[in-house]
Amino acid sequence: MNNFNNLNQLIETALYEDTLNIGDITSEAIFSDELYSYKLIAKDSGVLCGIDIFIAVMKYVDNKITVKKFFNDKDAINKGDIIGDVSGPVISILKGERTALNFISHLSGIATKTALFVKESNGRTTILDTRKTLPGYRELQKYAVQCGGGKNHRMGLYDAILIKDNHSDCAGGITSAVEKVKAKWGNKYKIEVEARNIDEVKEAVKCNVDRIMLDNMSNSDMKEAVDYIGGRIETEASGNMNLQRIHDVSLTGVDFISFGELTNSVKAFDFSLKEIKD
Repeated sequence: MNNFNNLNQLIETALYEDTLNIGDITSEAIFSDELYSYKLIAKDSGVLCGIDIFIAVMKYVDNKITVKKFFNDKDAINKGDIIGDVSGPVISILKGERTALNFISHLSGIATKTALFVKESNGRTTILDTRKTLPGYRELQKYAVQCGGGKNHRMGLYDAILIKDNHSDCAGGITSAVEKVKAKWGNKYKIEVEARNIDEVKEAVKCNVDRIMLDNMSNSDMKEAVDYIGGRIETEASGNMNLQRIHDVSLTGVDFISFGELTNSVKAFDFSLKEIKD
């Protein structure tokens, strides 16, 4: 599992909002020190992501809980598959159940959706995520995109330059914005420029940037832009992108297509935790 910077903080926050440090008042009234075993069952088919985070939640609640996993992140799973066995103090398992399921369900949903988009691209273009992520979950969500076969766009505002229309408009144009960025940072960061039309594409090419984002363009305009660029600079399609457009957009020759919906509007993958009965 990746070393996520804020995973323990996220787990702690999630458990706190579920218990307010008071506890699971239902389970604590019914059980004492009984030991139970459960199976984690997939109720959908898709791509697994977050099994080690599921384990981390359980261990955070109680180190006496043991989880035996039968699948790993990135694995294809089918409805009815037993993903793992969970054993230990029943109060502790029930306390961590919903938090652990929330993590694995959300991340597997992202991985599964990304895999669908990657399949639709058929190797013609690379599927990217965006910064449209839940606060605090960015590393996890972008990891889930990787598990689904997609690639990550920049992680944040700190690791790559993206000159968007707000930047260039306020700076007096793309050329001025690029010149200011290069004066400040030199070649330290890759530079991507957002272009809204073919004239802005031509201006960005003259600036010798690393990638041009073709923003909210029609397929025909993107094809014209890609042909003009001629492989000299990477190209990325963005804006109003969805699954249905992937095939046609990829045929324009763009190198990348970015999708906010991979992370900001994903359907959770369904799992359940069921008691193992003799």
